[in-house]
Formats: sequence, structure tokens, C-alpha cells
Amino acid sequence: MTQSGSYDEYLSIAELYDYVVPYRNRPDVAFFVEAAKESGGPVLEVGCGTGRVLIPTAQAGVEIVGLDLSPHMLEVCRGRLKAESEEVRSRVQLVQGDMRQFELSRTFRLVTLPFRPFQHLTTVEDQLACLGCICRHLAEAGRLILDIFNPSLESLARQNFGEEISEEPEFSMPDGRRVIRRHKIVSRDVANQINYVELIYYVTHPNGRQERLVQAFPMRYLFRFEAEHLLARAGFEVEQLYADYDKSPYGSKYPGELIFVARKP
Repeated sequence: MTQSGSYDEYLSIAELYDYVVPYRNRPDVAFFVEAAKESGGPVLEVGCGTGRVLIPTAQAGVEIVGLDLSPHMLEVCRGRLKAESEEVRSRVQLVQGDMRQFELSRTFRLVTLPFRPFQHLTTVEDQLACLGCICRHLAEAGRLILDIFNPSLESLARQNFGEEISEEPEFSMPDGRRVIRRHKIVSRDVANQINYVELIYYVTHPNGRQERLVQAFPMRYLFRFEAEHLLARAGFEVEQLYADYDKSPYGSKYPGELIFVARKP
């Protein structure tokens, strides 16, 4: 059994990403596509990855730019786009860049951060740098949708460090590989609200060879009012706060999500 992996480059897991069951079945795509259509475009998606949200947005007739730091995730996205029509591809531009410092020389009616890329920023300085970049790229009265999870106090109180947890079914790749994914919290920096996480992929090849791939990364958790204050410091006005992608109001589900819709004044 071999081991490899890198969060920064997604080298080991980029090709697996779209087949992970919780990602494949995640109910947020329709929410973001609807918001993109309502905005009229163009849309900037920060942390677009393999195009899980970006491609359905383009299919819905909206011009969209996808920004991501990982060349490997963008390579998978380009591969997926090849299967789309020329009309859909013409609506998409992919840019490799850092969410804390990018310059696209244009503005957008909507900027989205689906599925928590913002929580990989572990300092207030980086968080404000990201929000400042987004604000500069928003048209007047443009909107930002910031998607983060609502921390569960019960989960934060658990001392299950180093324990591999698996609540996901096995999935298969087109080439016959079978994959089981587990996750664990390696350590927790309580003072700075950071969990150090590993996602572990156990891969069985058709010939029986087994492989263990590890994606390790920090995840900063933010509470409701902390996130609101960050948005206010960056110049945004919060219009809506949802607990889920069905637009349930905050407080109606626990822990639920923290889905902020904020406007640039």
C-alpha cells in the first residue's frame, strides 16, 4: 500500500472529486444556478474546482468565470467542459489564481463561494483580503453569496482526534477502481478556531493493488456574528442568511449551514 497526497495541489484526488458521493449528491447546485440566473450574469465563482457548480450555471445560459488555485482541479474542469457544446463552453472562462489576491479587470453582478473554500483561509488578514478582492470585482449593487458551515458545538466538544470516521458508501471510478473515503481530525487549534483535517481515500485497483491517498488541510470554523462582522468590515450589507439551500431561515435547522447573501452598497 502506497501513500501520497497534497491539499495545496489536489494532485492525488482531483480525478476522484466528482465521484465522491456527498459531493455528487450535494443539494446546493440548484440554489447557485437559480441565483446566477436571477443576477443576469456575469458571475464569478471563487473556488470553482472541477466545475460542479460552474458547468450547470453555464448550461443554464449564464456567463461565468471560475477562479481556482489548483491547476489539477482546473484540468479536470477543462476535461469536463470538452463534453459540453460550444455554446456552453463559450460562456466559461477559467482562471488559476489565489482568492486573496486576484485581478480580472472586470466586474460581476454576482460572486459565489460554494462549498466553503473561504474556510481554508485561516487568518482574519487573509479573510479580509479575499473579501476585499471580491468587493472590488463586484458591480454596483452586486451580490456575494458566502457559503460556510454552522459549527456544531457538540462536534467541537468531541475529543475524537486521530479517529478515522467513515459515514460514506463506497464509490467506483470509470476505470474500475473502488474507493472508500474516511476523514479524521488530526488536531484542533481552539484559540484560532482551526481544525486540522485529513480526508483519506482507500483505493482498490482492478488488479487488487491497494493505495491510500491523503488530503490534509486546515479548516477554519466561523460563527454567525463573526462572519457578519467580517462582511461588514469588507463593506458588505447582509441581506439574507439561510440555514439551507432550500432558503430555510437561520435558526430553523441545527446546525445547518451559514449561507450569507450580501450586497455591495
